[in-house]
Parts: sequence; C-alpha cells; structure tokens
Amino acid sequence: MKAVEIRPEPDCRLWIRFADGTEGRIDLSFLKGRGVFEIWNTPGVFEKATIGSGGEVAWGEAVDLCADALYIRLTGHEPSDFSPAVRAGIVHA
Repeated sequence: MKAVEIRPEPDCRLWIRFADGTEGRIDLSFLKGRGVFEIWNTPGVFEKATIGSGGEVAWGEAVDLCADALYIRLTGHEPSDFSPAVRAGIVHA
C-alpha cells in the first residue's frame, strides 16, 4: 500500500490517503520524543512530512514510516490480511 497524499496536522496527527482511496487521520503522538522521533520535538519538523518514492511517509533522510504499517494502523487490519507468507507462518531469518 502506498501513501499518495498527506497533510500533517497539529499534535503529531497525520491525515493520509492511500492508493486504494482509503483515507483518514492517524495519531502518531505516542512516537513523539522516542528514539529517532525525538526530532518531532523541534517545532516545525513534523509538519515537513513528505511522501517518499516507495510511498512511505518521511521526515528528511533520517526518519520514515512504512506506508503498510500506517495503513494497518488506520484500518485495523492485520499484517496477515496482506501477506500469504504471514498467513502461512513462513519465516526467513
């Protein structure tokens, strides 16, 4: 799943539309200040979100969020809904 449009909103919330037309708001405030997401503590950084070439949501070169993970968070789906390998329990390590 790829993000095709985003609008950063106050308090680390993100409106997002995906390639299949699914859209909505995701609250990412639980990540703010944790690990690499510490950059969101700097005023104006969260608002500079962009869509990367793979459909991910990115903040510069250092931080990005997988569009699949955002889609799952927004819709409540499970990873196994999208991947036959996950459904089958196949693991490659």
